[in-house]
Amino acid sequence: MSAPEQSNPQPPSGGGQPGLPGNQEPVAVAEPAPDRSAATDSDRPDTTRPAARLVRRASPGRIRNFLRRSLMLAGIVAVVVLSGFYWLRGGRVVVSDNAYIRAPKLMVSTDISGIVSSIEVEQGQKVKAGQVLFRLDPHQFEIALGAARAQLELVRQEVKAAQRDYERILADIGVQKVQVSAAVVAFERANELVKRRAGSRAALDQAKFALEGARKRLVSLQQQARAALTRLGGAAGRPPEQDPKFREARAKVAEAERLLSRTIVRAPFAGVVTAVESLQKGTFLVAQTAALTNTGAVGLVAAHELWIDSNIKETDLTHVRPGNPVGVTVDAYPGRRWNAVVKSIFPATGSEFSILPAQNASGNWVKVVQRIPVRIALHRNPGDPPLRAGMSVVVHIDTGHERKMRDLWRLLGIKSDPLPAVSAQIESWTARRAGASATSSR
Repeated sequence: MSAPEQSNPQPPSGGGQPGLPGNQEPVAVAEPAPDRSAATDSDRPDTTRPAARLVRRASPGRIRNFLRRSLMLAGIVAVVVLSGFYWLRGGRVVVSDNAYIRAPKLMVSTDISGIVSSIEVEQGQKVKAGQVLFRLDPHQFEIALGAARAQLELVRQEVKAAQRDYERILADIGVQKVQVSAAVVAFERANELVKRRAGSRAALDQAKFALEGARKRLVSLQQQARAALTRLGGAAGRPPEQDPKFREARAKVAEAERLLSRTIVRAPFAGVVTAVESLQKGTFLVAQTAALTNTGAVGLVAAHELWIDSNIKETDLTHVRPGNPVGVTVDAYPGRRWNAVVKSIFPATGSEFSILPAQNASGNWVKVVQRIPVRIALHRNPGDPPLRAGMSVVVHIDTGHERKMRDLWRLLGIKSDPLPAVSAQIESWTARRAGASATSSR
């Protein structure tokens, strides 16, 4: 071992300066310079220190922080990408669960008052158009019809009698004209005799008065003839059926027949009968309130003429048009789909027809998104399960509208597309995906 590496001598057991024997004075000895070539391994520069430093930095806590930050950044990027993707796909199909099946329905009643004599149907029975539902007691209406027919026959006879009377007056006018002619001849003869002084003045006056009476009688008969002709409607030879009185009587007969026919209540269209138990035999129906009470009518719901009324938000109607294809699912039949088409869009919101519409000019007004009814024609196939009025459905309206990347940039406040090639690829891919989704929904 070299001199610098030798150990120092141990101090003696006695007193004095350590390292000096006895009582010798300390002598300053120069300390040799360290030999760097003979330095120990611990004093040499460590070339592996950067790797060790990396090992110290890559502690478990630092790794967890690094992974956490990476995952957070990746999650944000994924959310942004997925949000943009679903936004591009989300403008085509309008979905609404505020939709219900509708069908023609009414409470079938009658417009006459009477007593129910029989009920011909049962609850839930399918009926055809024109099938009898129930009957009223026809006795009083048969009596009224008989009286109207008798009155019609009486008017017919009166019209014929008026025609005969007019003919008689005409004959009397002819006879009276002959009498006037005879009175004229008698007056002229008496006047000639008076001029010849062969006749008396009294005979002339008598002939004159007879002529004036005959003429007055002729004028009276002519006035009677005109009055009789007026009563006949100005045409003495026309049939009695054209007389106004006869037509009036015939109308009364038709009304009596109509009332009698209304004692038999028939189905106006094919459907299913309901609310039959509310109508009992012997019930007296009042014509004015029969259809407004549950005890005066039978319910009828059409079984085939069905449609859908969907109340869609006004913000979702931007691209909805009549003719758009619709996919329909019914809550009662999970997994079944029906095809339909948009038939029409109502011209006003439902609140416009309410009894108490919203007063938007009031001070406590709150804006509410309005809903507009959309009529959807439903396509049905043989073998489909039965659909009933009032069922809840979900409609998927395919508007055919496709959002573009430029709409997204515009929404973000960017006027021009910074990545046109990438935008074109994304639009093409999302369009294919949206078309496949819309086809499967129908």
